Amino acid sequence: MKSNLSAIALLLAFAGATAPAFARHRLALESPRSVELKDGGILHVFKDGKMAKENKYGRVEYLGKGEVLEAADGRRVTVVGNETAKLDLLLNDEHRY
Repeated sequence: MKSNLSAIALLLAFAGATAPAFARHRLALESPRSVELKDGGILHVFKDGKMAKENKYGRVEYLGKGEVLEAADGRRVTVVGNETAKLDLLLNDEHRY
C-alpha cells in the first residue's frame, strides 16, 4: 500500500512539473517565429502574421499600432496587429484547468 502511494505521489509531481512545458510547446506551434528584443522581451509572430509581445518577466505587453521595436541584433521590426488576448491565453494555458 505504501509503495502505491509513493508511486502516485511521484506521478503527480512529474505531471505538475511538465505542465508548463506543454503550454510553451503550444505557443511554439502557434507562433513559429519569435524575435528576441533588445529590452529582454520576445516578439511572437503568429502564423497569420500578427504579433504579440511578451516582456522580460513573461507577461503580455500592449503594442501600439505601427510601433517599431528593436531586436537584440539591431534590426527594427514594425508591429502588425496586437494579439494580446491570444498570447495571454497561450502563456497562461496551464493555469486555466
